[in-house]
Amino acid sequence: MLKQKIREAAEAEERKTYQDRMPDAWREVLQPLGTDAVKEHLTDAPWVVVLFRHSKRLRSNGEWGPTYYSSESCGIAAGMFIHAIHNMGLVTLTHTPSPMGFLRDILNRPDHEHAILVLPVGYPAENAMVPDLQRKTLDEIAVFFED
Repeated sequence: MLKQKIREAAEAEERKTYQDRMPDAWREVLQPLGTDAVKEHLTDAPWVVVLFRHSKRLRSNGEWGPTYYSSESCGIAAGMFIHAIHNMGLVTLTHTPSPMGFLRDILNRPDHEHAILVLPVGYPAENAMVPDLQRKTLDEIAVFFED
């Protein structure tokens, strides 16, 4: 099953991250969330959406050319997608295993496509717990100028 393959590969990368790659500062941030290498939400969710970024495009002359602002465009698209599914009463728990090349292989995507986000989509589990994260205030993230 495809979702099972994705989960197994994602968990393999996550185990490497938790065991060998993760700096202490990152562990400190994740500790209150209680995350680990087990990603059962990837197989529990009825749908899994993988967002890929194109690093180049095929031009009309048959040559490859750059793709401008692909990261920014993907970020905007991801935000709009998440907002849309929330409006439908669905939820997601974004997942960003690193590295993500395994997704290109499993999904048989070309070399110029780079996975940047995995979004398992479905209804929230009855026992789902959302961490009580403290958000920054508007004054902490914005500066307003007067003409």
